[in-house]
Amino acid sequence: QVQLVESGGGLVQAGGSLRLSCAASGSRFSISAMGWYRQAPGKQRELVAVSTSDGRTTYADSVKGRFTISRDNAKKTVYLQMSSLKPEDTAVYYCNQKGSLFLDDWDYWGQGTQVTVSS
Repeated sequence: QVQLVESGGGLVQAGGSLRLSCAASGSRFSISAMGWYRQAPGKQRELVAVSTSDGRTTYADSVKGRFTISRDNAKKTVYLQMSSLKPEDTAVYYCNQKGSLFLDDWDYWGQGTQVTVSS
């Protein structure tokens, strides 16, 4: 069983920055897609950014140019650098690890970390 532990959330003023980290256990980190999702109160969980095992990154339109996802396979950690934060970025941010190998699929979630942006 993989464990994903997020950290780095908190309260920040609009225009500020935060860096989220997600440390993973297990041996499949390097062959997995690592993603950040968020869920605001009363809204569905949405994709923020994904980093694939072959180095590609994808971002939600709402965070392009402000957020950067990166990963360190040796440390089994994925990061989300968030800059120019807006009140609408307020949400619980979740780390996700997803992948498949032969007939084995996996999809794991962290417990979430709260990000609150004040205006």
